[in-house]
Amino acid sequence: MLAFLVLVTPGMLLAKSQSGTITMQVDLSAQPNTDDTQLWIPYPVSDENQSITKIKITGDYTESAVYTDRKYETPILYAKWDKGAQSRKLTFSFHVVRQEVVRRNLPTKDAAWNPQDFKLYLTPTVLGPINGQVKELADKITKGKTGVEEKAKAIYDWVVDNMYRDPKTIGCGKGDVCALLARPGGKCTDIHSVFIALCRAAGVPAREIFGIRQGKEPVVDITTWQHCWAEFYLPGYGWVPVDPADVLKKMLVEHLKRTDAKFKEYRKYFWGAWDPYRVQLATGRDVQLNPAQNGPPLNNFGYPFAQIGKDTLDWYQPKKFVYTITYRE
Repeated sequence: MLAFLVLVTPGMLLAKSQSGTITMQVDLSAQPNTDDTQLWIPYPVSDENQSITKIKITGDYTESAVYTDRKYETPILYAKWDKGAQSRKLTFSFHVVRQEVVRRNLPTKDAAWNPQDFKLYLTPTVLGPINGQVKELADKITKGKTGVEEKAKAIYDWVVDNMYRDPKTIGCGKGDVCALLARPGGKCTDIHSVFIALCRAAGVPAREIFGIRQGKEPVVDITTWQHCWAEFYLPGYGWVPVDPADVLKKMLVEHLKRTDAKFKEYRKYFWGAWDPYRVQLATGRDVQLNPAQNGPPLNNFGYPFAQIGKDTLDWYQPKKFVYTITYRE
């Protein structure tokens, strides 16, 4: 494991980088084989925040390839088994070195920019409207705020102050913004969907990132460790990381009150930073896979997705799907 430690705020000692090998094993052999079986898996790639190497893909599939979707250019590992195939197995592994991301000392004055250049990140999604009650709330939160950074910070603070993590939520949550405004409890996709919809309604380009957390032990089962985080675009500076969902998760897990000093540290840290215990896998909402899946676009592509004919397997139940994901230092 590669891990350098850095003191980011008083009392918070985090690794500056984290690395390990992540292995996904999929076995669809017990599923019906009365039609073709198709599997799509988010495929991580290297960028300025992470290095992906030692990729290995094995299995008894009929065909396999790496594609991208046309809207967000998210890489997709695709595999197919023909009708009647008895054994349907695939193993996918990669090594990741992930960096802590910190963006501080943000400029207080916006540079000149053209919203048309960020149209994709200023438009509504099926579950994330930016008109009606969402627009009304965004206007209320950002009243008197003049710049992109001021508006985004006001929305971040509102989310941290008014939402909460609900451990009963299935998976990472659906991110149904209107339902969440009525009952503001959920998990990471829920919390960041609200942040992004409010940002976009306020004219702030924003997007979510879907991935999975790395472990902190030598060997960890991370099958259910999917995570979603967010960022907004600050003209003249670039994309700024935020993770209000992790602030609220820390609050729940560590039994913190909003007045506690430790809560305030987390709140400060995750405005402009991401810890390194994560791996980016995909971006975007309302995703049309490639090759195209049967049925409507996916709400998001944060989990493996499989269909037998036109029937979709429940990706929220890995034991029935069947898949496991393991992290090793």
